[in-house]
Amino acid sequence: MLIDAQGLAVSSDRPENIAAIDAFAASALAYGTNYQPIITAAAADPGCVMVGSLAASLMMWMEMGQSPQMAQPYLDSCRSDLALAEPREKLWFQSTAAWVVGDMAKAMDILEQITERWPRDVFAMKLAQYHYFNLGWSDKMLAVCQKVLPANAENGFLYGCLAFGLEQTYDMAGAEAAGRRAVEINRADPWAHHAVAHVMEMQGRIADGVAWMEAHADTWEGCNSFMLGHNWWHTALFYMDFGDARRVREIHDQHVWGLDKTYSQDQASSASLLWRMELRGIDVGQRWQDLADHVAGRTGEHVQPFLDLHYLYALARAGRGDKVNEMLASLTVHAAAAPALARTAWAEVAVPAARGLVAHAHGDYEAAYADLGTATPRLQEIGGSHAQRDLFVQTWLDTLLRTNRGGEAVDVFEARAKARPNVPHGFDLWERAQAQV
Repeated sequence: MLIDAQGLAVSSDRPENIAAIDAFAASALAYGTNYQPIITAAAADPGCVMVGSLAASLMMWMEMGQSPQMAQPYLDSCRSDLALAEPREKLWFQSTAAWVVGDMAKAMDILEQITERWPRDVFAMKLAQYHYFNLGWSDKMLAVCQKVLPANAENGFLYGCLAFGLEQTYDMAGAEAAGRRAVEINRADPWAHHAVAHVMEMQGRIADGVAWMEAHADTWEGCNSFMLGHNWWHTALFYMDFGDARRVREIHDQHVWGLDKTYSQDQASSASLLWRMELRGIDVGQRWQDLADHVAGRTGEHVQPFLDLHYLYALARAGRGDKVNEMLASLTVHAAAAPALARTAWAEVAVPAARGLVAHAHGDYEAAYADLGTATPRLQEIGGSHAQRDLFVQTWLDTLLRTNRGGEAVDVFEARAKARPNVPHGFDLWERAQAQV
């Protein structure tokens, strides 16, 4: 038995395994790129339960349709040594195995057990936050971080995790304070930069947002493609609110799209930014076509409803009618048979949202009206952040205005404008809605 950097026991006598585990946890918290050691360690010592569980988790974290098939061999390889594993490692194995088969209730329950008994296991907390985020369970995302924070007060990365949980539960002042504290401890904490950007985005503090993100952008180059692109995505939103279309297109082309065109989160970030640009009347040229080429193979994956809606809209805007129809049919079948925990989100939110978004992408706003009206009040169930899901709300509001129904939600337009008083676009939309009362 050896001890890792967090002071946790690992049933291994190989220092290489401990180094790989430490590198994995450090990269996960910092959104880095040093994940190869865990794969190398799993190949060298396939029986190590902790190494195998983390390698399998990495495969699942890639958010691909084949992720479960890629993850399962790592679990199969270390299963024979499970009886010799430490109690924490056995729980890790069980949680990961549940994730692989789609039993998210069990996976999250076990992660809660791990964080309760071993609060120094910060990756267990981080992974629990990831799962809760994807289900829209913001309260639990915050609570699991608050639970382990006292045992990890010296770890600046946890304050970034805390900040995002606070922002997603609408404690904007607390979120900004926690995020700034994280950056005081470690200037190069991209998740803390991101959490503070969320606060500024929600409050319409566009000058503050540009200054904050541009001041820390030099620290993002060592991040993985998701974090690098996503922080630039947030930066682009601030420039969009300034009306700087040239800078938004530049950020998309240089920092959001092209880092890893095969990765789900990079694809979603590109789709989201192109989509928002078009809602603002910004010409995106032929950019949808390249994105559609890279998501066309995902029509039957259905890893997360949030991702599916981005893939589908991209295909629709690129004019890939056959792929759109294929994905809508597959999505409907998947929703009916989805795991119990997520079935209502798929069937009652994602399916009508998908139909409505495709109609909107095709310019059929009357057809979009009913389905988007059904899905919009329940969007949190499909996961994603407030800022990310707001795109769907914007699309619904655009549909109302285009069908001369802005008066139906004039109070929504008003509240949105007043919540972000420094953003003229919100007031422009409110005026249009008032004219349709």
